[in-house]
Amino acid sequence: MLEGYFGSYLTIGIYSFGLLTLVGVTLGLNHLVSPTVPGREKMSTYECGVDPIGTGWTQSTIRYYMFAILFVIFDVEAVFLFPWAVVFEDIGVFAFVEMMIFIAILTLGLLYAWRRKVLDWL
Repeated sequence: MLEGYFGSYLTIGIYSFGLLTLVGVTLGLNHLVSPTVPGREKMSTYECGVDPIGTGWTQSTIRYYMFAILFVIFDVEAVFLFPWAVVFEDIGVFAFVEMMIFIAILTLGLLYAWRRKVLDWL
C-alpha cells in the first residue's frame, strides 16, 4: 500500500484516526441512546450498598488486612514460580534447591497462618 519511511507513519496515523473516530462515535451514540432519569437517589454519592449517612469512619477487623497480605505474598510467589518453571531444565540443581527452600519458607508461613486461624472468616 504505502512504502518508504513516512509510509509507515501514515499507516499508523490512518489507523489511529480510525480508532479515535470509532471511539468517539461509540461514546456519542451511548450518550444519545442511554436513558437519563435524574432523581435524589441517582444524585447521591452511592447508588448501592450502605447509605452514606453519618461519618465515613468504620472499624474493620484485622483479619481482612491479614488476608490481603497473605494474598499478596502468594501472588508474589506465583510471579517467581512461573519464570522458574519456564527455564526449569536449563537452570540446574542449585536453582532447584533454592526454589524448594523458597517454597518451604512460604509453606511454613501458610501453616503458621492456618494454625493462628488467620484464614478463618468467622
